Amino acid sequence: MLVAGGGPIPPAGGAHGEGRPAWWHVLMLAALASHGLLLHETIFPAERMMFGFAFALSAMLWLGVGIYWIESFFFSLAGLGLIVIPVALVASLMPLAFPGSQILGYAARPLFKLHFIIANVAYGLFTLAAFHAFLMLLAERRLHGFRHAPARPPEQQPSEWLGRWLDLLPPLLTLEKLLFRLIGAGFVLLTLTIGSGLLFSEELFGRAFRLDHKTVFALISWAMFGGILAGRIFRGWRGKVALRWVIASFGILLLAYVGSRFVIEVVLHRL
Repeated sequence: MLVAGGGPIPPAGGAHGEGRPAWWHVLMLAALASHGLLLHETIFPAERMMFGFAFALSAMLWLGVGIYWIESFFFSLAGLGLIVIPVALVASLMPLAFPGSQILGYAARPLFKLHFIIANVAYGLFTLAAFHAFLMLLAERRLHGFRHAPARPPEQQPSEWLGRWLDLLPPLLTLEKLLFRLIGAGFVLLTLTIGSGLLFSEELFGRAFRLDHKTVFALISWAMFGGILAGRIFRGWRGKVALRWVIASFGILLLAYVGSRFVIEVVLHRL
């Protein structure tokens, strides 16, 4: 299952398609279509836009599951699905518990809709990248335990459920390639999102550009993801350090909108 510098441990699933039955793909497609339609109808009623932190999380996880579904045609990612799909299900229900939202009158503008779609696809890519990084950290830790832990009797072995879960993943080198592809695509789209926001603020939001907390956090996360990609290309970054930076960068990106809206809607009870 795990591959590192010292040699491979044979995976249970392999690096190619999961061999999912056709009904599973049809069910996933139907779930994604239903969730997407629900998001569109609730976020874009008439010529307005209703949006809040719960809607943002729901949209991010919906896109993350969509990208996972596409990946599952080519790679054995059942282990990833066991965490992504339940989290997405919970996120899809969050707007029911937190209906507080922001009414945006400028949402009908085509340029804003394009900006919104690009931004959310970027968020979806980074969301899935964060899940990849989390599972890779668990896999790295397990591999390190195999290499350095002394032999233990069966009754002292750690729980096997985590091992079986991680065995459903492809080798670490394959996950690493997928991770940096996700980050690369997300970085391009995040660059377009920030660039369009800076250049077309008047057309997008009906006001001149201003450096608010959302822009600051977005720029910080953009710089962090760019640094990760540069470190990967020029310094060969990999392993735990790179994975932790990915998760930290995603956390900063969440603060750019989701975190700030959570504070405003839930903590301060303002819309």
